[in-house]
Amino acid sequence: MERLDPRSRSDIYGRRINRAPSPLRARSVPWLTVMLGSVLPVLLIADLMPLLPSLGFLTLLGWRLVRPGLLPLWAGAPLGAFDDLVSGQPFGSAVLLWSLALIFIELIETRFPWRGFWQDWFTAALVATIYWFAALLTSGARLSQDLFIVALPQALLAVVLYPLIARIVAGLDRFRLARARRIN
Repeated sequence: MERLDPRSRSDIYGRRINRAPSPLRARSVPWLTVMLGSVLPVLLIADLMPLLPSLGFLTLLGWRLVRPGLLPLWAGAPLGAFDDLVSGQPFGSAVLLWSLALIFIELIETRFPWRGFWQDWFTAALVATIYWFAALLTSGARLSQDLFIVALPQALLAVVLYPLIARIVAGLDRFRLARARRIN
């Protein structure tokens, strides 16, 4: 039986022990991913309407439901302002709607502190559908039945995409908390 040299053992485990996540990465990943989600649908625009729902809003919902308490309640205001600037919605509409959505989710979390995936999916679907309808109302477009029919796939896609967004957010959360540097 061969004895291991203590120095080689510390080399094996020394790379993994006594490390902490990068504070910059731990704080910036949620904010940057929501902002990236706001930019992506703008890149895929049809003639008159975007093809994708607001991925920034869905990412915000994902972070809020997968990691409650990570983003502060006031995060809807600056992130909504960024989304308004990028998406072309009237300025202030996403600020108001995102802030109201975060307040609504906070109320649900205080009422039902123990929840599961199905309740999170239902909450995200409800909030995303209400957001879709309110965004249509605040867009300044003339409301008609044709507008609702054309925009309805966005609402359905938002409901169907939430599990994928939640899984991506969980992976990003693991990346955010990955041990990156050595503490002295």
